[in-house]
Amino acid sequence: MTATDTKQGSYRGNAVLAELLARDKSGKSVADVRDLLAGVIAAPPLWQPDSWIELIDPHRDDELTVELKALKDIMAAEYQDGLDAGPPAPAWRLKALREELERRGIDGFLIPRADQHQGEYVAARSNRLLWLTGFSGSAGLAVVLADKAAIFVDGRYTLQAADEVDGAHFEHRHLVEQPATDWIAEHLGDGKTLAYDPWLHTPPSVRRLEQACARADGKLVALDSNPVDAVWSNQPAAPLTPADIHPLELAGRTPKDKIDEVAATLRADGHGATILSDPASIAWLFNLRGNDLPNTPFCLSWAVVEADGLVHMFVDRRKLTPALTEALERHAIVNTPGALEPVIDDLAAKGAPIRLDAASGPMWFAQRIEKAGGRVVEGDDPCRLPKACKNDVEVEGSKAAHVRDGAALTRFLHWLATHTAPGSNQELDEIGVAERLGAFRAEGERYRGPSFDTISGAGPNGAIVHYHSSERTNRKLEQGDLYLVDSGGQYDDGTTDVTRTIAVGEPSDDQRRHFTAVLKGHIAIATARVPAGTSGAQIDALARAPLWQLGLDYDHGTGHGVGSYLAVHEGPQSISKRPSDVALKPGMIISNEPGYYKTGAYGIRIENLVVVRADETESERPMLRFETITKAPLDRRLIVVDELNEREIAWVDAYHRDVRETLTPRLDAETAAWLADVTRPLADGA
Repeated sequence: MTATDTKQGSYRGNAVLAELLARDKSGKSVADVRDLLAGVIAAPPLWQPDSWIELIDPHRDDELTVELKALKDIMAAEYQDGLDAGPPAPAWRLKALREELERRGIDGFLIPRADQHQGEYVAARSNRLLWLTGFSGSAGLAVVLADKAAIFVDGRYTLQAADEVDGAHFEHRHLVEQPATDWIAEHLGDGKTLAYDPWLHTPPSVRRLEQACARADGKLVALDSNPVDAVWSNQPAAPLTPADIHPLELAGRTPKDKIDEVAATLRADGHGATILSDPASIAWLFNLRGNDLPNTPFCLSWAVVEADGLVHMFVDRRKLTPALTEALERHAIVNTPGALEPVIDDLAAKGAPIRLDAASGPMWFAQRIEKAGGRVVEGDDPCRLPKACKNDVEVEGSKAAHVRDGAALTRFLHWLATHTAPGSNQELDEIGVAERLGAFRAEGERYRGPSFDTISGAGPNGAIVHYHSSERTNRKLEQGDLYLVDSGGQYDDGTTDVTRTIAVGEPSDDQRRHFTAVLKGHIAIATARVPAGTSGAQIDALARAPLWQLGLDYDHGTGHGVGSYLAVHEGPQSISKRPSDVALKPGMIISNEPGYYKTGAYGIRIENLVVVRADETESERPMLRFETITKAPLDRRLIVVDELNEREIAWVDAYHRDVRETLTPRLDAETAAWLADVTRPLADGA
């Protein structure tokens, strides 16, 4: 008997379930339950594995619970059986899409790696690019015409796309150096139509595509439904997981307070309303969290805030318990997504400009507003900046989360040092080591899962900036390697992101020299004192200067914003070469992560998170400083002490002393002794 047969045997059938549902007065049919379970199964694993039961049976009837779990087991097994084996995608999918386009009288179609919210993570249902091409990276675009197709990825994913996407069916192009707009202009053809799904593109991107089509004497057209969905027969359900309130003792501000601030911004800017499509903004505004997407505690939804403070929320109400519905209805009119059209039409009829975020607002909203006679103003999401400026409660929560996270990471680093020491006879690989780190974090209090997929790179794999180990690339940690691990956790009081570079065995002189240069840049940011109003772009060079002295640099930003039990990548703040007029402000949490990557050899990155603080030191003008909140030791074996000045040595020693004093009470005796040794003053030698 198979495992599936065993699970099926425990489910007594639809008639029994219907009887139990009626007895429990749940108001749900068997069909309702099956639809809900399909969404639960298609979502990421829940950190409270059985919390979905409350969406069906808030009374938690024991007999009904047993039946629901049995049915879920059957459906989950069927779902897994229906999943595709992996790349490359079978050729019939491209053929089926072309046949669907021909049936609709369309000459081509755009398939972005995006959903209706333009976020970093997408639900399984929305990853149409993966289904069609086999490409599993986080950024990309495919263009399919009747006789040719191309996939566009950036430099992070060139090798991955070559491995995952069949070059016989898709031409491989660089997203930046060989943009899709040029390819469209060259290949679309006179009089041809290129179609797109207006839910998956922003107005600025649509304008660029329109210009590309015009260069080919073609036309860009919006569709009412996505043709990929029409041919994707086993497309997963939309994720459906329980949403929950983020309590005031962790959020620090009430939804009413935040709504009033957003409404005041709209009035000051002369806007009648704003449409929120970024789930992070909605999570922040309503103190709401969910589990619809990987690594991010989001409840997929939309919201409209009017200048007079009236708020509409659009969400699948099956995600809401009665208690949560009551809490949300204190601040908003709670609608289903089906109510978007009439609400937008009513807003447009009022005549005042409606603000749409240019970075995350789907073109669908702009088209709907204009169709109803309204006027769209593209601007920044008014939640972004206040969300980025954490209040005192959020900052203290994040600091507490970093202490727990630092204890888990330090336990891992001790374990790694023990198992990679010369003569340990341990064979470790990238995937296994990353899993061990995840296990250490999972043992901690308030842990809610990873904040992103761990980057675990040994030797030359560490030189690939956004590397993710796979069965194909998985590399053993060898003596002489540098091992780079970039990881983070979601805790209900904060989000962490930390990178450490570890010498496996005795490091080389070049490894130590390059690590020390990166460390000097890291310290320069950590100790910077800057005038209020300074942007991250203005201080980026501080981190790079020591590398520049060696004729070296790195091709990523020095810092990104981090949320408060929200997304690990958060704007608008950053530290980067890219021009920016976004000033750093007190309360912002931002990463400090310079690096160096020697192709084919090793990668180095040192990342801590810092909080922007007002500097209270007496000065002629208001100044800012940075408080480092990450707690984990650096590998002092990689530090060339003679290359550091007195101020830099003092910073390392003070940082290590703080790490030691903060974490020791949370560690077992053996790990605490190891930590004491590796955080000794630099003057004590290696």
